[in-house]
Amino acid sequence: MALRINDELPNLTVTTDQGDLTLHDWIGDSWAILFSHPKDYTPVCTTEFGAVAQLADEWAKRGTKVMGISVDGVEEHKGWKNDIESVAGAPAGFPIIADEDLTVAKALDMLPADAYLPDGRTPADSATVRSVFIVAPNKKVQLMMTYPMSVGRNFAEVLRALDGLQRTYEQPLATPANWETGQDVIVALALDDAAAAEKYGDLDIKLPYLRFAKSPE
Repeated sequence: MALRINDELPNLTVTTDQGDLTLHDWIGDSWAILFSHPKDYTPVCTTEFGAVAQLADEWAKRGTKVMGISVDGVEEHKGWKNDIESVAGAPAGFPIIADEDLTVAKALDMLPADAYLPDGRTPADSATVRSVFIVAPNKKVQLMMTYPMSVGRNFAEVLRALDGLQRTYEQPLATPANWETGQDVIVALALDDAAAAEKYGDLDIKLPYLRFAKSPE
């Protein structure tokens, strides 16, 4: 069954380079980001995992845990982390799932149910394991994005999207195109003008259905 936004993240017990973890327990009361790749020791993914490592302080500021996913094994992950840290100049302190039997890739709908890894496989055999999932503390998936192998993921955009999700989480708010932290937000139509003004202050009404307010802190 396809995984969709607002679906609960499957509560899998996974093997990582930091031991066995159960996803819901690992998330706890935090936000979480899971990001996957098709093979260790590949060029684009090395730069991506390095970018995640460099953002460790930013994830921590936002109360967010990060976890990688790979269809290679634990020992390969441990060795590959040396390369990641060499390129990034930062420790890769996050766990990486060793999804050798494709359980996670299939549960998160990155590979079809009948997928398998052939002998002598290349990254192309698991090319669609190139996704990012942002998960809220309620364990529900809030965002999914999938990239091709030839385009490195933009983790500045992942960070921006995380900021937007945290700003609007369980509130009648949304963010406009190209929103950045500190900019005005959109008030949902669930509130009429009076209720919106009472809750968020003065409104900048562009259209009857497009009303901006200062971003609440």
